[in-house]
Formats: sequence, C-alpha cells, structure tokens
Amino acid sequence: MLDLGQGPGSLAQRLERAVRDAVHAGRVPPGAALPPSRALAESLGVSRWVVTEAYGQLVAEGFCEARVGSGTRVAAAAARPARPAPPRPADAGGPAAETRPRARLDLGPGVPDLRHVPRAAWARAVRDALADATDVDLAAPDPAGHPAARAAVAGYLARARAAVAGAGDVVVTHGATDGMTRLARLLRSAGHRSLLVEDPSWGRLRDVARDAGLDLVVAGVDDRGVDVGALVAAARRTGARAALLTPAHQFPTGTLLAPERREQVVAWARQVDGLVVEDDYDAEFRYDRRPVSALQGLDPERVALVGSLSKTVSPALGLGWLVLPPRWRARLGPHAGGFPPSVVDQLALARFVTDGGYERHLRAARGRFRRRRAALLEALARRLPGLPVTGLAAGLHVVLGLPDGVAADAVVRAAAEREVAVADVRRYRVPSGPPAAGAAPGSLVLGYGNLADARVQEAVAALAAAVRDVAR
Repeated sequence: MLDLGQGPGSLAQRLERAVRDAVHAGRVPPGAALPPSRALAESLGVSRWVVTEAYGQLVAEGFCEARVGSGTRVAAAAARPARPAPPRPADAGGPAAETRPRARLDLGPGVPDLRHVPRAAWARAVRDALADATDVDLAAPDPAGHPAARAAVAGYLARARAAVAGAGDVVVTHGATDGMTRLARLLRSAGHRSLLVEDPSWGRLRDVARDAGLDLVVAGVDDRGVDVGALVAAARRTGARAALLTPAHQFPTGTLLAPERREQVVAWARQVDGLVVEDDYDAEFRYDRRPVSALQGLDPERVALVGSLSKTVSPALGLGWLVLPPRWRARLGPHAGGFPPSVVDQLALARFVTDGGYERHLRAARGRFRRRRAALLEALARRLPGLPVTGLAAGLHVVLGLPDGVAADAVVRAAAEREVAVADVRRYRVPSGPPAAGAAPGSLVLGYGNLADARVQEAVAALAAAVRDVAR
C-alpha cells in the first residue's frame, strides 16, 4: 500500500513522492506494473483524477512508462536508489544576463522580471540572517558553502525538483557560470578532454567549458530535445564522456527532453562511466502543468545539477548551487574548486528559502509570466498572422519563425532601430557546428521576462513593422 502521508503539496504530488519512495526503497521493482488508476484511487480514497495526474507526471519525467495494453509501469531508469541525506552539521540552522543596457522594449531572452525582484523580502532575509548569525558563522567561510545554505538548497530541490541530494552534495556558487566553471575544471583534472553540448544552446556555459580546456562536441536538437542517437554517436567518435544538457526546457528551442530520451541519456552515462551536467536554468516556470522533475533524480550518481537565482530572481544576487555525485564532490577537495559567496548572502539565502519567501516569489512570478506569455502570443497572432511560434508553455521565451526570404539578422537590426531587442536564433549556434535541426535559420528568440505588461502590444507592433520593412 502506498502511503500518501501528510507532507506538503497536493494529493497528486504526495502520490508521486510515494511512488518514487516505494521504487527507491525496493518495494516496487523496475518494470513492475502500477495499479490501474481506478483501483488505486478506490484503495487510497482519492479521486481517479489524482491518480491519473500523478501517473501522467511520472511518465512525463521518464520515471514510469505508459504502454498500450499493459498500463503504467516503472521505468528501468527509476531503479537507482535514493541516497540518504547526510546528517546536518551542528551549526546548520543558465546562463548569466547580458550586462549591456536593456532596450526600452525588451524582447531579449535571458532576463527575469527586474521590476518584481522581491527587494523587501530579500532585505528582510539579509537583516534577520545577520542579526541571528553566530560568531562561528562570521568566521572564515566553508569553501563549499555555509551548512545552512547548503541544507536549505537541498531541501528546496528535493521538494520542488524531486532531486536526490543532501546538504553534503551541494556546493553554493556565485551562479550557474561559476558552477559550470568549477565543473569544467573538475572534468579536465579528471582526464576529460571533450564536452558534448546541444546545438543551438546558451553560449556562456559552453564558453567557460572551452576556456577550461574542453573541446566542444556538438549534438543536434529536434522537437523532442537533444538527439540522443547523435549524442551517443558523437561520443563514440570523440571519446567524450560528459554532456551539458537542458532537459526541462531546452534553450533556445524551448523543447522538453522526451521521457524515453531522459532514460537513454542516463543509460549512456552509466555505460561509459560518464557525467551529465543538467543546466536547470528556468525549470520552475511551467504554465500548462507542474514542471517535470530534475533529471538528477533518475540517477544522482551520474547527473550533476547546476542552478541559480539568476533567472528566477535576479542575476545581481550572484547566488547559485551545484549538486554533485559523491565521487565528484570528493574530487573538489578542501577548496571546493573556487571561492564561496559572502556568508551573509548565504545565510540570507537560507532564510529566504526556509521561510518560504523564495517559493512565494516563484508562485507570483509564474502567474505574471503565464499572463504575459498569453498576451505576447495573442499580439503576435494579430500583428504577424501565420508566423509559427514554438516552444513549451514554459520559461521566459518563445521562438518566432520568419517568412521565407526574411533574414533574421536584418530583422534584429531593424527592430533595434525601433528600440526593440530581439535575438537571432543563430546567435546560439555552436561555432563551426553542423547545420542545426532545432530551429530554422529565419527564426527569432523573443524573451518576455523583462518586458513590462503595458508594453507587450507596443513591442510586438514595432517588431511587426521591422519584419514588414525587411520583407519589402
């Protein structure tokens, strides 16, 4: 019998956790059929919708498989046991934004809503954290991060992203770029010479990997995420055993890594004794359903999780995290591969997360971005009818296809003359990589994170005028 318990979340979320716990504990083996939704609903005393919603989420994450004629079964990739969280110490309580000035009508990707940074909540967290800090807290910092911040991040990731991690697996960083820099150096020191990357993808994390001495090996992206067949073939050809991926929301194509591909990626990493680096840059923002769980939860021994506050709150805070498999965490050594953020900022992060301020901010942000995305799509349909708009109902950007013969770079320049910032999808191609399948050359990446609601219509009208001018 599955025990829903009295934990946080809806009944469907608690049922998902109960299924995961049963599998990780060995009570339900891989390949086993889960009870039919109607029978399980009756035995638990819940509605059938609760069961179908939980099953649907687990299938979307690759934890389970839905097979015609045989119901819902536990996937083989779900068999990895969860590691118990290490005891807390006694004193424990994606991409970076552009630095150039933002355009007045900001449809550029990569920036959250800077008008709604929770200034008061963050200031309160800093003030309270400093007031409550002990003399020991204010001594020389732990290179891996303050225990309270590490424990708070581990708890949040377990709740929100179904990550399998304890405080000892977390390293507090200055952001995703800092986390990737540490990882790239770690890979290089462990003998890796190549890194598989998606094409197209966010360039900043690729750049720091290349700067650390890793050769970039390209794997294309289609409408089901990274092409795992191409990734495996490239790995065989080059000997690469590490991959940088965005499974929850690929940038810039906006696709989700398909459930069977999630399993295939993890299986590949096990087979070659490799490492998958999961860039979890904006997975909290999903508008049609709850976000899929982190790939890291499928195999904590083979997946490193990189995250930050840059896309969810603000890059100015300079805070992020790196969740590492134990053997890779041990390789970092006593210096954790870098310098930690300010202890006061880390204590504020711990307070912000444990007091619920971070998740309250995320709930409010999801509502704003859902409405803004809908307004953007409506305006695009009215001003640029017939042009395709692709990407999940998620994150902070969409991809707009342009008419045949209209060059994206020309539209970018024409839009800039009208104070509109947009990005050519080719900007995110890997230099010297093969032709990309994930987005047509005549495509724009439109961000709506930092666009004021009142300016959505004006921005799209100006963009439409730029497209018409270039098309003439």
